[in-house]
Amino acid sequence: MLWDVAPIASVLFGFQLLILKQKIPHLKQVIIGFVLVWIGLTLFIAGLEKALFPLGKLMANQLTSPDFIGSNASWEDYYWVYIFAFAVGFSTTIAEPSLLAVAIKAHQVSGGSIKTWSLRITVAVGVAVGISLGSYRIVTGIPIHYFIITGYAVVLIQTYFAPKSIIALAYDSGGVTTSTVTVPLVAALGLGLASTIEGRNPIIDGFGLIAFASLFPIMSVLAYAQITDFLTRRKK
Repeated sequence: MLWDVAPIASVLFGFQLLILKQKIPHLKQVIIGFVLVWIGLTLFIAGLEKALFPLGKLMANQLTSPDFIGSNASWEDYYWVYIFAFAVGFSTTIAEPSLLAVAIKAHQVSGGSIKTWSLRITVAVGVAVGISLGSYRIVTGIPIHYFIITGYAVVLIQTYFAPKSIIALAYDSGGVTTSTVTVPLVAALGLGLASTIEGRNPIIDGFGLIAFASLFPIMSVLAYAQITDFLTRRKK
């Protein structure tokens, strides 16, 4: 982890000293901050390896076990998998620090018109729906590009009709969801499902849930903006 953090420190200190030719203010606090980041990331990675990845795989194994869903199960019998995927997607997105930061900034620069909790819940619902649909894709084995192409076609149509002030924020909201909290659990769930469902390949089918977690929040934020704009114009 020290080798991972070192390039970031080199770029920041290098630009400050060599390009800007300015002293680094509060050097002691900055160094202490980098040390804390290094320690925190090290503990975070250790926690992922010890807890989150095994837990995600364990849940996938239990939810897809023949003892739980029965033998010769069809895609409808995996409804607990879809419910679990929805719950995981929603809860991890609500807890995502990067989404919280974006929501707070959006609330500030919009003068309060964009509510912090409204944006977080809208994005969380989009992630939850996306991960549930991605889990359905793994269960059924439908190629991922059918969903992704269709999804971005819908996003393009929404972008044309959505209020211009919300478009950039909607696209950013899709990116910030795939961060420190969401990605480990979602990746573990996808790999666990692909490893336990007969006929699925972890390399081909196990990955791709993160793409759903990035795409569907864009759709949900654009849809929320369109509905809000429509209701406002109708009220006026």
